[in-house]
Amino acid sequence: MAKLTIQDLELAGKRVFVRVDFNVPVKNGAVADDLRIREALPTIQYGIDHGAVLVLASHLGRPKGKPKPELSLAPVATHLSEILGREVKFTADCIGDEVERAVNTAKPGDTILLENLRFHPEEEGNDPVFAEKLASMADVYVNDAFGSAHRAHASTEGMTHFVEKAAAGFLMEKELHFLGDALETPQRPFIAILGGAKVSDKIKVIENLLGKVDRLLIGGAMMFTFLKSQGKNIGKSLCEEDQLDLARNLLARSEKDSGESKIVLPVDAVASSGPDDGDAAHTVPSGEIPEGEMGLDIGPQTRSRYSEIIRNARTIVWNGPMGVFETDAFAAGTITIAKAIADSEAVSVIGGGDSAAAVAKAGVRERVTHVSTGGGASLEYLAGLELPGVAALSDK
Repeated sequence: MAKLTIQDLELAGKRVFVRVDFNVPVKNGAVADDLRIREALPTIQYGIDHGAVLVLASHLGRPKGKPKPELSLAPVATHLSEILGREVKFTADCIGDEVERAVNTAKPGDTILLENLRFHPEEEGNDPVFAEKLASMADVYVNDAFGSAHRAHASTEGMTHFVEKAAAGFLMEKELHFLGDALETPQRPFIAILGGAKVSDKIKVIENLLGKVDRLLIGGAMMFTFLKSQGKNIGKSLCEEDQLDLARNLLARSEKDSGESKIVLPVDAVASSGPDDGDAAHTVPSGEIPEGEMGLDIGPQTRSRYSEIIRNARTIVWNGPMGVFETDAFAAGTITIAKAIADSEAVSVIGGGDSAAAVAKAGVRERVTHVSTGGGASLEYLAGLELPGVAALSDK
């Protein structure tokens, strides 16, 4: 790590502002999935053990700058108290007199969770006055919210201008370690697996990875933009017509760079009249989708071929499902890939979002090396883009 980490800081008796990612599903007033909360526990526990006053802050959902009771972090404070086995104080706002009193009267080892940062429009606007108010509660700042590191918000970037030291928490450090090692010093063969709906969402990722990987396996609806660029029949499958030239150029670059194509496209697909018609699902060659039908998953031959490539890999990065995996009729491709990665001996980095949901659905989450907590952030990192929340941290 070229940046300071929490272990580089003197914490005893200090007010430590920790930006966490507690953007978790809350149903009927209770936390429905606490993965992101548990991922932050090493940083929180370290602060408690080292005598810090911890001031935790997060966003939840998209309240659009206004308080919304259903997006309150109060249930998260209750849940965190239960996990830690100690009280987590909750404040009804993230700035103001009540918050200042709570922070200033707290004792070493105390933990305070502030209300949803995004109840204030100044958070997403990276307003310097708002950022300075947040920073006034901190002697030092720690960012452990990798899932928000691609956003230049007041709590992720703005605050760092008003504190003496800004460091990475353990989760942030872990995310950067696994993603950084995969991109910069991978064991080979290094393969990337990209899925999802749109080529346009992954252009920069594909361009960045082409110069780094040995093979790039394509799935999801984005495969049909590539296939149509080759003159194949894709029926009424999703396709970005304005990206056909780009897809053609990427395929040509892939050939030119390596002698054989780095980009591997599906040879068959599971097709149907639409994503709601699982009963009519059947397998066809990927470039021969019947008129009036759409491809909704990779087919069995492709699953077998991709699994073989995965089996021989030593580093794997996966971002995006192979099909409409929420529907069982079109989930086999995504589930097969998840299980093949789990069975491999490779260092495997799963890029958050739908890919994280897929390894959970396949029951193999514990058998992959690292599941990122940040879908958007991991995507931008894989694209080689600078993450504002990381760039803002203090250099060692």
